[in-house]
Amino acid sequence: MSQSPAKKLKVAFIGMGVMGYPMAGHLAQAGYEVTVYNRTQAKAEQWADEFGGHFATSPKAAAEHKDAVFVCVGNDDDVRSVAYGDAGILAGLQQGAVLVDHTTASADLARELGNAVAERGAAFLDAPVSGGQIGAENGQLTVMVGGEASVLNQVQPLLDTFSKFVGLQGPVGSGQLAKMVNQICIAGVVQGLSEGLAFAKRAGLDPDKLVAAISKGSAGSWQMENRSQTMWNDEFEFGFAVDWMRKDLGIALAEANRNGARLPVTALIDQFYADVQQSGGQRWDTSSLITRLK
Repeated sequence: MSQSPAKKLKVAFIGMGVMGYPMAGHLAQAGYEVTVYNRTQAKAEQWADEFGGHFATSPKAAAEHKDAVFVCVGNDDDVRSVAYGDAGILAGLQQGAVLVDHTTASADLARELGNAVAERGAAFLDAPVSGGQIGAENGQLTVMVGGEASVLNQVQPLLDTFSKFVGLQGPVGSGQLAKMVNQICIAGVVQGLSEGLAFAKRAGLDPDKLVAAISKGSAGSWQMENRSQTMWNDEFEFGFAVDWMRKDLGIALAEANRNGARLPVTALIDQFYADVQQSGGQRWDTSSLITRLK
């Protein structure tokens, strides 16, 4: 699947959500011929109008005659719904093509898909992303990849259109495992930041002066730089939804049950997020953990 400036790859993108829509847009803007599919067809039509690409009426139709097919949907069941069946991706995937799943899903699903894709003479990468909607829109995502290095090399130029870093983690399934670690780490950082800011407010500290100081030291983090002000101001109607974070932590906790890892803090924070859901914050940004401390 080598390419030259004179020959751009034909690609499909399945899932026009807050991540997939701009990711597919970066591919089109880089000059690739892109066909998209979305369960709600109006969104696919909107994308085609905006970026000058094409839309298909089924995952199979989108995948046919494509060099690479990208998927970014909600969860394991959503991936299966677009991958299998007479109208699914696998029914249209050509030999030699590469299927790249950007969905944050289970490692078991990645291995299952890897085997199913191999039976069709194609290749598979599990490649969940980090960076959120802003990262997708700005083409600054981090991509954690599971699969063969030779396969990644084939689609690296495509991934580079919407990412700032692409890292191969190991065989199929390893990308999803890496994303689990990512979410475990984020959960702990957000809870710590929530407790720190709640303490600071009670202590009467100035948030701007506080963050200007501690963000430059060992307590600094992306969450502090990008979420501390909105957390202080009780602004949560944006960003990565609590519902999705609970889905991701559930995947990590289930994997830990299988491999014997101990995640006591992650399990506790998962329950804290359940509290936020019960208070009506299902679609709030994950930084809404601080609301429990009011």
